[in-house]
Amino acid sequence: MNVTRTTAPPVAPDRPATFRDVFAVAEFRVLFASYGVFLIGETVKMLALSVLVYERTGSGLIAALAYVTGFLPHAFGGVFLLALADRWPPRAVIVGYELVRLALVAVLAVGVLSPAGMLGLVFVVGLFGPVSSAARTALLPEILHGDAYVLGRSLLTVASGGTQVVGFAVGGLLLGVVGPYGALWLTAATCALAALLVRTGLRARPGRHRNDPTGPAETHGSGPTRTHETGPTGNHGTGPTGTDGTGPTGTDGSSPTSPRRTGAVRETWRGNRELLADRRIRGLLLAQWLPGSMLVGAEAVAVPYAAELGPGASAGVLLMAGAFGMLLGDLVVGRFVAPAARERLSRWFALLLGVPMLVFPLRPGLVVAALLFAVSAAGFAYQLGLARRFLDALPAARRGQAFGLTGTGMMTAQGLAAAAAGALSEVTGPAAAMTLAGLASLVATGALWRVLTPEPGTDRPARPNPPDLVGDDDRPD
Repeated sequence: MNVTRTTAPPVAPDRPATFRDVFAVAEFRVLFASYGVFLIGETVKMLALSVLVYERTGSGLIAALAYVTGFLPHAFGGVFLLALADRWPPRAVIVGYELVRLALVAVLAVGVLSPAGMLGLVFVVGLFGPVSSAARTALLPEILHGDAYVLGRSLLTVASGGTQVVGFAVGGLLLGVVGPYGALWLTAATCALAALLVRTGLRARPGRHRNDPTGPAETHGSGPTRTHETGPTGNHGTGPTGTDGTGPTGTDGSSPTSPRRTGAVRETWRGNRELLADRRIRGLLLAQWLPGSMLVGAEAVAVPYAAELGPGASAGVLLMAGAFGMLLGDLVVGRFVAPAARERLSRWFALLLGVPMLVFPLRPGLVVAALLFAVSAAGFAYQLGLARRFLDALPAARRGQAFGLTGTGMMTAQGLAAAAAGALSEVTGPAAAMTLAGLASLVATGALWRVLTPEPGTDRPARPNPPDLVGDDDRPD
Protein backbone atom coordinates (compact mmCIF):
# COMPACT_ATOMS: atom_id res chain seq x y z
CA MET A 1 0.00 0.00 0.00
CA ASN A 2 1.31 3.43 -0.94
CA VAL A 3 1.60 5.81 1.98
CA THR A 4 1.09 9.56 1.80
CA ARG A 5 2.09 12.01 4.50
CA THR A 6 -0.79 14.42 5.13
CA THR A 7 0.44 16.25 8.21
CA ALA A 8 3.68 17.89 9.26
CA PRO A 9 6.60 15.61 10.14
CA PRO A 10 7.73 15.65 13.77
CA VAL A 11 9.80 18.70 14.71
CA ALA A 12 12.17 18.70 17.67
CA PRO A 13 10.52 20.81 20.40
CA ASP A 14 13.66 22.91 20.96
CA ARG A 15 14.00 24.21 17.40
CA PRO A 16 11.64 26.37 15.38
CA ALA A 17 9.84 24.76 12.49
CA THR A 18 11.07 25.79 9.06
CA PHE A 19 9.19 26.96 6.00
CA ARG A 20 10.18 23.68 4.38
CA ASP A 21 8.57 21.72 7.23
CA VAL A 22 5.32 23.61 6.78
CA PHE A 23 5.08 23.77 2.99
CA ALA A 24 6.03 20.10 2.70
CA VAL A 25 2.49 19.35 3.88
CA ALA A 26 0.20 19.19 0.86
CA GLU A 27 -2.95 20.14 2.76
CA PHE A 28 -1.30 23.25 4.18
CA ARG A 29 -0.28 24.33 0.69
CA VAL A 30 -3.91 24.01 -0.37
CA LEU A 31 -5.15 25.89 2.70
CA PHE A 32 -2.59 28.65 2.17
CA ALA A 33 -3.28 29.05 -1.55
CA SER A 34 -7.07 28.96 -1.23
CA TYR A 35 -6.93 31.50 1.60
CA GLY A 36 -4.87 33.86 -0.53
CA VAL A 37 -7.27 33.51 -3.46
CA PHE A 38 -10.21 34.14 -1.12
CA LEU A 39 -8.66 37.30 0.33
CA ILE A 40 -7.76 38.76 -3.07
CA GLY A 41 -11.28 38.10 -4.34
CA GLU A 42 -12.89 39.55 -1.22
CA THR A 43 -10.81 42.73 -1.40
CA VAL A 44 -11.60 43.24 -5.09
CA LYS A 45 -15.30 42.59 -4.41
CA MET A 46 -15.54 45.23 -1.68
CA LEU A 47 -13.66 47.79 -3.78
CA ALA A 48 -15.88 47.13 -6.80
CA LEU A 49 -19.03 47.27 -4.70
CA SER A 50 -18.00 50.58 -3.15
CA VAL A 51 -17.31 52.11 -6.55
CA LEU A 52 -20.52 50.71 -7.99
CA VAL A 53 -22.66 52.07 -5.17
CA TYR A 54 -20.99 55.47 -5.43
CA GLU A 55 -21.60 55.61 -9.19
CA ARG A 56 -25.29 54.85 -8.68
CA THR A 57 -25.92 57.06 -5.64
CA GLY A 58 -23.28 59.79 -5.70
CA SER A 59 -23.07 59.48 -1.92
CA GLY A 60 -19.66 59.14 -0.28
CA LEU A 61 -21.28 57.99 2.95
CA ILE A 62 -23.17 55.14 1.27
CA ALA A 63 -20.01 54.16 -0.63
CA ALA A 64 -18.14 53.94 2.67
CA LEU A 65 -20.95 51.85 4.14
CA ALA A 66 -20.69 49.58 1.10
CA TYR A 67 -17.01 48.99 1.86
CA VAL A 68 -17.53 48.14 5.56
CA THR A 69 -20.66 46.05 4.90
CA GLY A 70 -18.37 43.13 4.12
CA PHE A 71 -16.86 43.32 7.61
CA LEU A 72 -19.78 44.24 9.88
CA PRO A 73 -21.51 40.84 9.57
CA HIS A 74 -18.51 39.17 11.21
CA ALA A 75 -19.56 40.55 14.58
CA PHE A 76 -23.12 39.26 14.21
CA GLY A 77 -22.15 35.93 12.68
CA GLY A 78 -19.60 35.41 15.42
CA VAL A 79 -22.21 35.91 18.10
CA PHE A 80 -24.98 33.80 16.60
CA LEU A 81 -23.64 31.18 14.16
CA LEU A 82 -20.14 30.05 15.18
CA ALA A 83 -21.34 26.66 16.46
CA LEU A 84 -21.79 25.60 12.84
CA ALA A 85 -17.99 25.61 12.43
CA ASP A 86 -17.78 22.55 14.68
CA ARG A 87 -21.11 20.98 13.77
CA TRP A 88 -20.57 20.71 10.01
CA PRO A 89 -17.63 19.05 8.17
CA PRO A 90 -14.95 21.72 7.71
CA ARG A 91 -14.30 21.10 4.03
CA ALA A 92 -18.00 21.35 3.28
CA VAL A 93 -18.25 24.61 5.26
CA ILE A 94 -15.41 26.26 3.35
CA VAL A 95 -16.52 25.03 -0.09
CA GLY A 96 -20.15 25.87 0.64
CA TYR A 97 -19.30 29.42 1.64
CA GLU A 98 -17.21 29.95 -1.49
CA LEU A 99 -20.11 28.76 -3.67
CA VAL A 100 -22.53 31.06 -1.85
CA ARG A 101 -20.08 33.93 -2.40
CA LEU A 102 -19.89 32.98 -6.07
CA ALA A 103 -23.69 33.22 -6.36
CA LEU A 104 -23.66 36.55 -4.50
CA VAL A 105 -21.02 38.08 -6.74
CA ALA A 106 -22.83 36.85 -9.85
CA VAL A 107 -26.03 38.55 -8.70
CA LEU A 108 -24.13 41.77 -8.00
CA ALA A 109 -22.41 41.59 -11.39
CA VAL A 110 -25.73 41.22 -13.24
CA GLY A 111 -26.75 44.60 -11.83
CA VAL A 112 -30.41 43.84 -11.14
CA LEU A 113 -30.41 45.01 -7.50
CA SER A 114 -30.74 48.49 -6.11
CA PRO A 115 -27.88 49.79 -3.93
CA ALA A 116 -29.89 48.98 -0.80
CA GLY A 117 -30.54 45.46 -2.11
CA MET A 118 -26.85 44.97 -2.84
CA LEU A 119 -25.81 46.01 0.66
CA GLY A 120 -28.50 43.85 2.25
CA LEU A 121 -27.48 40.78 0.27
CA VAL A 122 -23.78 41.29 1.05
CA PHE A 123 -24.61 41.63 4.74
CA VAL A 124 -26.69 38.43 4.87
CA VAL A 125 -24.07 36.34 3.04
CA GLY A 126 -21.34 37.84 5.20
CA LEU A 127 -22.99 36.45 8.34
CA PHE A 128 -21.54 33.05 7.42
CA GLY A 129 -18.04 34.43 6.87
CA PRO A 130 -16.94 33.86 10.49
CA VAL A 131 -18.13 30.25 10.27
CA SER A 132 -15.97 29.54 7.23
CA SER A 133 -13.02 31.41 8.74
CA ALA A 134 -13.34 29.47 12.00
CA ALA A 135 -13.52 26.15 10.15
CA ARG A 136 -10.38 27.02 8.18
CA THR A 137 -8.44 28.13 11.27
CA ALA A 138 -9.48 25.07 13.26
CA LEU A 139 -8.18 22.82 10.47
CA LEU A 140 -4.67 24.19 10.89
CA PRO A 141 -3.74 22.26 14.10
CA GLU A 142 -5.13 19.10 12.52
CA ILE A 143 -2.78 19.53 9.56
CA LEU A 144 0.30 20.94 11.34
CA HIS A 145 1.56 19.79 14.73
CA GLY A 146 3.91 21.24 17.32
CA ASP A 147 5.83 24.35 16.28
CA ALA A 148 4.83 23.82 12.66
CA TYR A 149 1.33 24.91 13.71
CA VAL A 150 2.65 28.20 15.11
CA LEU A 151 4.68 28.93 11.98
CA GLY A 152 1.71 27.98 9.80
CA ARG A 153 -0.46 30.42 11.69
CA SER A 154 2.19 33.10 11.21
CA LEU A 155 2.25 32.43 7.47
CA LEU A 156 -1.53 32.78 7.24
CA THR A 157 -1.24 36.14 9.01
CA VAL A 158 1.42 37.20 6.52
CA ALA A 159 -0.79 35.99 3.68
CA SER A 160 -3.67 38.04 5.06
CA GLY A 161 -1.69 41.27 4.99
CA GLY A 162 0.18 40.58 1.78
CA THR A 163 -2.76 39.41 -0.31
CA GLN A 164 -4.92 42.32 0.80
CA VAL A 165 -2.23 44.69 -0.51
CA VAL A 166 -2.22 42.69 -3.76
CA GLY A 167 -6.03 42.78 -3.76
CA PHE A 168 -6.07 46.57 -3.53
CA ALA A 169 -3.54 46.86 -6.36
CA VAL A 170 -5.31 44.31 -8.58
CA GLY A 171 -8.70 45.77 -7.73
CA GLY A 172 -7.64 49.26 -8.68
CA LEU A 173 -6.21 47.98 -11.97
CA LEU A 174 -9.31 45.95 -12.79
CA LEU A 175 -11.63 48.85 -12.02
CA GLY A 176 -9.71 50.97 -14.51
CA VAL A 177 -9.65 48.30 -17.22
CA VAL A 178 -12.96 46.41 -17.01
CA GLY A 179 -15.02 48.54 -14.62
CA PRO A 180 -16.79 47.42 -11.44
CA TYR A 181 -19.05 44.86 -13.16
CA GLY A 182 -16.13 43.20 -14.90
CA ALA A 183 -14.17 43.16 -11.64
CA LEU A 184 -17.11 41.42 -9.95
CA TRP A 185 -17.19 38.71 -12.64
CA LEU A 186 -13.48 38.12 -12.15
CA THR A 187 -14.10 37.94 -8.41
CA ALA A 188 -16.63 35.19 -9.10
CA ALA A 189 -13.82 33.28 -10.80
CA THR A 190 -11.71 33.52 -7.64
CA CYS A 191 -14.60 32.07 -5.64
CA ALA A 192 -14.79 29.12 -7.99
CA LEU A 193 -11.02 28.61 -7.89
CA ALA A 194 -10.90 28.70 -4.09
CA ALA A 195 -13.78 26.21 -3.86
CA LEU A 196 -12.07 23.88 -6.35
CA LEU A 197 -8.76 24.00 -4.49
CA VAL A 198 -10.37 23.14 -1.16
CA ARG A 199 -12.66 20.44 -2.57
CA THR A 200 -9.85 18.60 -4.37
CA GLY A 201 -6.95 19.34 -2.02
CA LEU A 202 -8.34 18.75 1.48
CA ARG A 203 -9.50 15.37 2.66
CA ALA A 204 -12.97 14.97 4.09
CA ARG A 205 -13.28 15.19 7.88
CA PRO A 206 -16.44 14.89 9.96
CA GLY A 207 -17.73 17.75 12.08
CA ARG A 208 -15.94 17.92 15.42
CA HIS A 209 -19.06 17.37 17.50
CA ARG A 210 -19.73 14.18 15.55
CA ASN A 211 -16.10 13.08 15.64
CA ASP A 212 -15.49 13.78 19.35
CA PRO A 213 -17.62 11.47 21.51
CA THR A 214 -16.26 13.00 24.69
CA GLY A 215 -18.05 16.27 23.98
CA PRO A 216 -16.75 19.75 24.60
CA ALA A 217 -14.64 18.74 27.59
CA GLU A 218 -11.81 17.02 25.78
CA THR A 219 -8.76 19.15 25.10
CA HIS A 220 -6.15 19.01 22.41
CA GLY A 221 -2.55 18.24 23.04
CA SER A 222 -2.71 18.44 26.82
CA GLY A 223 -3.32 14.89 27.94
CA PRO A 224 -6.44 13.23 29.32
CA THR A 225 -6.32 14.86 32.73
CA ARG A 226 -6.31 18.59 31.90
CA THR A 227 -9.17 20.18 33.79
CA HIS A 228 -9.00 23.91 32.95
CA GLU A 229 -9.13 24.43 36.72
CA THR A 230 -12.75 23.36 36.86
CA GLY A 231 -12.55 19.91 38.34
CA PRO A 232 -10.45 16.77 38.69
CA THR A 233 -12.12 14.77 35.99
CA GLY A 234 -11.11 16.63 32.81
CA ASN A 235 -14.78 17.29 32.09
CA HIS A 236 -15.27 20.63 33.79
CA GLY A 237 -15.89 19.03 37.13
CA THR A 238 -19.04 17.16 36.21
CA GLY A 239 -18.06 13.56 36.73
CA PRO A 240 -16.18 10.90 34.83
CA THR A 241 -18.12 11.06 31.60
CA GLY A 242 -20.58 13.96 31.46
CA THR A 243 -19.69 17.44 30.37
CA ASP A 244 -22.41 19.63 31.82
CA GLY A 245 -23.70 17.62 34.71
CA THR A 246 -26.59 16.10 32.83
CA GLY A 247 -25.70 12.45 32.98
CA PRO A 248 -23.03 9.88 32.23
CA THR A 249 -23.92 9.30 28.61
CA GLY A 250 -23.07 12.54 26.83
CA THR A 251 -23.36 16.26 26.70
CA ASP A 252 -27.14 16.42 27.08
CA GLY A 253 -27.88 13.00 28.52
CA SER A 254 -28.00 11.46 25.08
CA SER A 255 -25.68 8.99 23.44
CA PRO A 256 -22.15 10.40 23.22
CA THR A 257 -21.94 9.49 19.57
CA SER A 258 -25.31 11.09 18.75
CA PRO A 259 -25.66 14.24 20.85
CA ARG A 260 -28.99 16.02 20.76
CA ARG A 261 -28.80 18.79 18.21
CA THR A 262 -29.91 22.27 19.22
CA GLY A 263 -30.37 25.38 17.11
CA ALA A 264 -27.23 27.06 15.82
CA VAL A 265 -27.91 30.29 17.70
CA ARG A 266 -28.57 28.55 21.02
CA GLU A 267 -25.56 26.28 20.56
CA THR A 268 -23.33 29.24 19.70
CA TRP A 269 -24.42 31.14 22.80
CA ARG A 270 -23.93 28.08 24.97
CA GLY A 271 -20.51 27.40 23.48
CA ASN A 272 -19.41 31.01 23.91
CA ARG A 273 -20.52 30.91 27.55
CA GLU A 274 -18.61 27.69 28.17
CA LEU A 275 -15.45 29.10 26.62
CA LEU A 276 -15.64 32.40 28.49
CA ALA A 277 -16.45 30.65 31.78
CA ASP A 278 -13.09 28.87 31.69
CA ARG A 279 -10.62 31.18 33.43
CA ARG A 280 -7.64 30.05 31.38
CA ILE A 281 -9.38 30.36 28.02
CA ARG A 282 -10.95 33.68 28.99
CA GLY A 283 -7.58 35.12 29.97
CA LEU A 284 -5.94 34.00 26.72
CA LEU A 285 -8.82 35.43 24.69
CA LEU A 286 -8.47 38.81 26.42
CA ALA A 287 -4.72 38.67 25.87
CA GLN A 288 -5.27 38.22 22.14
CA TRP A 289 -8.00 40.86 21.94
CA LEU A 290 -6.85 43.85 23.96
CA PRO A 291 -3.16 44.88 23.68
CA GLY A 292 -3.10 44.81 19.88
CA SER A 293 -6.59 46.23 19.40
CA MET A 294 -5.66 49.35 21.36
CA LEU A 295 -2.92 50.04 18.80
CA VAL A 296 -5.50 50.02 16.02
CA GLY A 297 -6.84 53.19 17.60
CA ALA A 298 -3.55 54.90 16.75
CA GLU A 299 -3.75 53.66 13.16
CA ALA A 300 -7.31 54.98 12.90
CA VAL A 301 -6.12 58.58 13.29
CA ALA A 302 -3.17 58.29 10.91
CA VAL A 303 -4.98 60.35 8.26
CA PRO A 304 -5.56 63.45 10.42
CA TYR A 305 -2.04 63.15 11.87
CA ALA A 306 -0.52 63.10 8.38
CA ALA A 307 -2.70 66.08 7.43
CA GLU A 308 -1.27 68.04 10.36
CA LEU A 309 2.26 67.33 9.16
CA GLY A 310 1.54 69.40 6.06
CA PRO A 311 1.70 68.89 2.28
CA GLY A 312 3.62 65.86 1.10
CA ALA A 313 2.84 63.76 4.18
CA SER A 314 0.76 60.68 3.44
CA ALA A 315 -1.16 58.52 5.86
CA GLY A 316 -0.56 55.68 3.43
CA VAL A 317 3.13 55.75 4.33
CA LEU A 318 2.31 55.32 8.02
CA LEU A 319 -0.16 52.51 7.39
CA MET A 320 2.17 50.68 5.01
CA ALA A 321 4.98 50.98 7.55
CA GLY A 322 2.72 49.42 10.17
CA ALA A 323 1.75 46.59 7.85
CA PHE A 324 5.39 45.96 6.97
CA GLY A 325 6.39 45.92 10.65
CA MET A 326 3.68 43.43 11.49
CA LEU A 327 4.58 41.09 8.63
CA LEU A 328 8.30 41.27 9.39
CA GLY A 329 7.73 40.66 13.10
CA ASP A 330 5.59 37.60 12.43
CA LEU A 331 8.08 36.16 9.95
CA VAL A 332 11.16 36.69 12.13
CA VAL A 333 9.62 35.57 15.43
CA GLY A 334 7.72 32.69 13.87
CA ARG A 335 10.70 31.33 11.97
CA PHE A 336 13.83 32.18 13.94
CA VAL A 337 12.85 32.35 17.63
CA ALA A 338 12.82 29.01 19.46
CA PRO A 339 9.36 27.89 20.62
CA ALA A 340 10.02 28.14 24.37
CA ALA A 341 11.75 31.52 23.99
CA ARG A 342 8.88 32.78 21.86
CA GLU A 343 6.46 32.06 24.68
CA ARG A 344 8.69 33.63 27.34
CA LEU A 345 9.13 36.77 25.22
CA SER A 346 5.43 37.15 24.44
CA ARG A 347 4.80 39.70 27.23
CA TRP A 348 7.76 41.84 26.11
CA PHE A 349 6.58 41.82 22.50
CA ALA A 350 3.18 42.97 23.79
CA LEU A 351 4.87 45.90 25.56
CA LEU A 352 6.46 46.83 22.23
CA LEU A 353 3.01 47.63 20.86
CA GLY A 354 2.46 50.64 23.07
CA VAL A 355 5.89 52.07 23.87
CA PRO A 356 6.66 53.72 20.47
CA MET A 357 3.34 55.59 20.61
CA LEU A 358 4.58 57.49 23.66
CA VAL A 359 6.86 59.51 21.35
CA PHE A 360 3.97 61.14 19.47
CA PRO A 361 3.50 64.08 21.86
CA LEU A 362 6.74 65.32 20.26
CA ARG A 363 4.95 65.31 16.88
CA PRO A 364 7.64 63.40 14.92
CA GLY A 365 7.92 63.92 11.18
CA LEU A 366 6.74 61.47 8.57
CA VAL A 367 9.88 59.31 8.44
CA VAL A 368 10.26 58.98 12.20
CA ALA A 369 6.52 58.39 12.61
CA ALA A 370 6.65 55.63 10.00
CA LEU A 371 9.54 53.97 11.85
CA LEU A 372 7.59 54.17 15.11
CA PHE A 373 4.57 52.57 13.44
CA ALA A 374 6.73 49.76 12.05
CA VAL A 375 8.41 49.01 15.39
CA SER A 376 5.12 49.14 17.25
CA ALA A 377 3.32 46.84 14.79
CA ALA A 378 6.15 44.31 15.02
CA GLY A 379 4.92 43.73 18.56
CA PHE A 380 1.90 41.90 17.14
CA ALA A 381 4.22 38.88 17.07
CA TYR A 382 3.36 38.48 20.77
CA GLN A 383 0.30 36.53 19.66
CA LEU A 384 2.52 33.77 18.28
CA GLY A 385 3.73 33.13 21.83
CA LEU A 386 0.12 32.50 22.88
CA ALA A 387 -0.81 30.22 19.97
CA ARG A 388 0.23 26.85 21.44
CA ARG A 389 -1.05 27.67 24.93
CA PHE A 390 -4.42 28.71 23.53
CA LEU A 391 -4.69 25.57 21.40
CA ASP A 392 -3.84 23.34 24.37
CA ALA A 393 -6.48 25.04 26.52
CA LEU A 394 -9.33 24.47 24.06
CA PRO A 395 -11.90 21.68 24.19
CA ALA A 396 -11.47 19.75 20.95
CA ALA A 397 -15.19 19.84 20.17
CA ARG A 398 -15.26 23.65 20.52
CA ARG A 399 -12.05 24.40 18.66
CA GLY A 400 -13.66 25.95 15.58
CA GLN A 401 -15.99 28.08 17.67
CA ALA A 402 -13.10 29.21 19.89
CA PHE A 403 -11.02 30.38 16.92
CA GLY A 404 -14.07 32.14 15.52
CA LEU A 405 -14.71 33.83 18.86
CA THR A 406 -11.09 35.00 18.85
CA GLY A 407 -11.54 36.70 15.48
CA THR A 408 -14.94 38.17 16.34
CA GLY A 409 -13.71 39.62 19.62
CA MET A 410 -10.62 41.02 17.94
CA MET A 411 -12.60 42.75 15.19
CA THR A 412 -15.05 44.15 17.73
CA ALA A 413 -12.30 45.44 20.01
CA GLN A 414 -10.46 47.00 17.07
CA GLY A 415 -13.62 48.73 15.88
CA LEU A 416 -14.33 50.15 19.33
CA ALA A 417 -10.71 51.27 19.75
CA ALA A 418 -10.76 53.00 16.35
CA ALA A 419 -14.03 54.76 17.17
CA ALA A 420 -12.73 55.88 20.57
CA ALA A 421 -9.48 57.20 19.09
CA GLY A 422 -11.38 59.07 16.40
CA ALA A 423 -13.62 60.70 19.00
CA LEU A 424 -10.60 61.61 21.16
CA SER A 425 -8.78 63.13 18.22
CA GLU A 426 -11.65 65.59 17.79
CA VAL A 427 -10.97 66.88 21.31
CA THR A 428 -7.26 66.33 21.90
CA GLY A 429 -5.82 66.17 18.39
CA PRO A 430 -4.46 63.06 16.60
CA ALA A 431 -1.02 63.05 18.26
CA ALA A 432 -2.54 62.93 21.74
CA ALA A 433 -5.04 60.28 20.63
CA MET A 434 -2.16 58.11 19.36
CA THR A 435 -0.34 58.52 22.66
CA LEU A 436 -3.45 57.57 24.62
CA ALA A 437 -3.91 54.51 22.39
CA GLY A 438 -0.36 53.45 23.22
CA LEU A 439 -1.00 53.99 26.94
CA ALA A 440 -4.18 51.93 26.71
CA SER A 441 -2.20 49.10 25.10
CA LEU A 442 0.38 49.26 27.90
CA VAL A 443 -2.34 49.23 30.56
CA ALA A 444 -3.96 46.20 28.92
CA THR A 445 -0.60 44.43 28.75
CA GLY A 446 0.08 45.19 32.41
CA ALA A 447 -3.35 43.96 33.46
CA LEU A 448 -2.81 40.73 31.52
CA TRP A 449 0.86 40.28 32.50
CA ARG A 450 0.20 37.03 34.39
CA VAL A 451 -1.72 35.61 31.44
CA LEU A 452 1.04 36.60 29.03
CA THR A 453 3.60 34.86 31.27
CA PRO A 454 3.86 31.09 30.60
CA GLU A 455 2.97 28.94 33.56
CA PRO A 456 6.00 27.36 35.28
CA GLY A 457 6.87 24.05 33.70
CA THR A 458 4.63 24.65 30.67
CA ASP A 459 6.73 27.07 28.63
CA ARG A 460 8.30 24.23 26.67
CA PRO A 461 6.00 23.10 23.89
CA ALA A 462 4.86 19.52 24.05
CA ARG A 463 6.27 17.12 21.54
CA PRO A 464 4.24 17.13 18.37
CA ASN A 465 1.72 14.46 17.65
CA PRO A 466 2.95 11.72 15.32
CA PRO A 467 2.23 12.40 11.68
CA ASP A 468 -0.87 10.93 10.13
CA LEU A 469 -0.13 8.39 7.46
CA VAL A 470 -2.96 7.48 5.18
CA GLY A 471 -3.29 5.11 2.32
CA ASP A 472 -4.51 5.76 -1.15
CA ASP A 473 -8.11 5.29 -0.06
CA ASP A 474 -7.84 8.26 2.31
CA ARG A 475 -6.39 10.74 -0.11
CA PRO A 476 -8.43 13.86 -0.89
CA ASP A 477 -11.38 12.95 -3.02
